[in-house]
Amino acid sequence: MSDFTRATPERRVLSSFGEYAGAQAAVDRLSDEGFPVENTAIVGHDVRIVEQVTGRMTRGRAAGLGAASGAWFGLLIGLVFGILAPGATWIGLLLWGAVLGAVWGAVFGFAGHAFTRGRRDFSSVQGFEAERWDVMVDAEHLSRAQSILSGSVGDAPADVVPPRPPAPPAPAV
Repeated sequence: MSDFTRATPERRVLSSFGEYAGAQAAVDRLSDEGFPVENTAIVGHDVRIVEQVTGRMTRGRAAGLGAASGAWFGLLIGLVFGILAPGATWIGLLLWGAVLGAVWGAVFGFAGHAFTRGRRDFSSVQGFEAERWDVMVDAEHLSRAQSILSGSVGDAPADVVPPRPPAPPAPAV
């Protein structure tokens, strides 16, 4: 049976954290001890998407960013062709690849930003934030996971939140 069609097993809260890094560290500890981490999940509660604005996007900046990424792409293409070239011509292919990539990247970066007509004149980075992160474990593996993490009480992050008792099962419909 594939992973897509199997029913989700009953899971229990192993531990709760105020920061994602704490939940990630707990799962990493389980993994280090040989625990089958495919039986775990990190669940965020009260999740929201936060978009941090990193700066103003001008046509010049869009062209510059496009030129930089185009130069890297051109270098890669130049390297691929340079490997197949005889003698020292590979250096010329690298340089031409970088230059042409930068030029075309700048053109596409400028044009792409110009076509937005000012509807998005800023750059940003998106991320998830949650009030609480629960490390959930399949019920059949809970006791082993608890014994592994209980050995690291002194290493527990300061933001550990005691787990909430499991919710009562939903009534059958």
